[in-house]
Amino acid sequence: MRPTHQSRARMSMPSLSNIDAFVRAVEDGDFTRAARRLDLTASAVSRRIARLEEELGVRLFQRTTRALRLTEDGRDFYARCQRILAELGEAKESLARSRSRPTGLLRVEVPQVIGQLVLTPALPRFFQAYPGVELHLTLRDEVVDPITEGADVLIRMGPLADSRLVARRLSLARLVTVASPAYLKQHGTPVTPADLARHQCLGFLRQGVTGEWRFKDARFQPRGAFHVSQGATLRDAAVMGLGIAWMMDFMVAREVAAGALVTVLDAYACEERPIHVLHPPGRHLPSRVRVFLDFVKTLFPDSGAAPRTGNRA
Repeated sequence: MRPTHQSRARMSMPSLSNIDAFVRAVEDGDFTRAARRLDLTASAVSRRIARLEEELGVRLFQRTTRALRLTEDGRDFYARCQRILAELGEAKESLARSRSRPTGLLRVEVPQVIGQLVLTPALPRFFQAYPGVELHLTLRDEVVDPITEGADVLIRMGPLADSRLVARRLSLARLVTVASPAYLKQHGTPVTPADLARHQCLGFLRQGVTGEWRFKDARFQPRGAFHVSQGATLRDAAVMGLGIAWMMDFMVAREVAAGALVTVLDAYACEERPIHVLHPPGRHLPSRVRVFLDFVKTLFPDSGAAPRTGNRA
């Protein structure tokens, strides 16, 4: 059966210019005022709306000598058109922002070890690309309220509780046991976690307490001559041969690749900690925030997870 004129009209895509004329006419109450806003004649606005009705195959207005009144179909279509035009306007604004160079103050909160070993070494590349951004970087491991602190972007390690923030996983950090080749040559290589009791173990201090090391089916309380509360110093101590350290893989990736450190007990590794980047929700993030989020993703190997809301820093 051949399609009727009305069915052909329903299958066609309504023109945006006709939709705009319809929305203006609804908002202004008549064709004349709508025509002035659109820089058209009233008859041109009337023709556009008539074409739109033909395209849709429905009547949008009940025309009287006194006023325009929307039909039931017209009211429903008007609500949808408002959303379409709003989204179109947002798309135009987003495109305009993407063409402008990001500027202004950016406040970022990160854990000390990520700030020292991952973020700071890469900052020359960021500032070369975005010289108009002023970065205020706070390094601390305490969990703070990002809204109260005024942070634009946060990086957090470990599980996240519920909140209003938008979170994207950057990486899943794996805890590895490392030592320098010189240390292992002098003291031997541990084969099981129990062997660590015969070695100098470099402990990481948190609030004055050395944390235990976790392995498959085993936990170990490190004992040795040196314990420290700063991740970069702990790594350097391992490189200098002071003992064996238990650290996140991203902290020692360059040293392992260069041969300055060697991983041991890999078969017993089991501890993993997610790393997320977070920011307050909102469709219109400032361009300086958007480019920094994109920059941070390049610093971690598996940052392709989709963003999600409902997490706390």
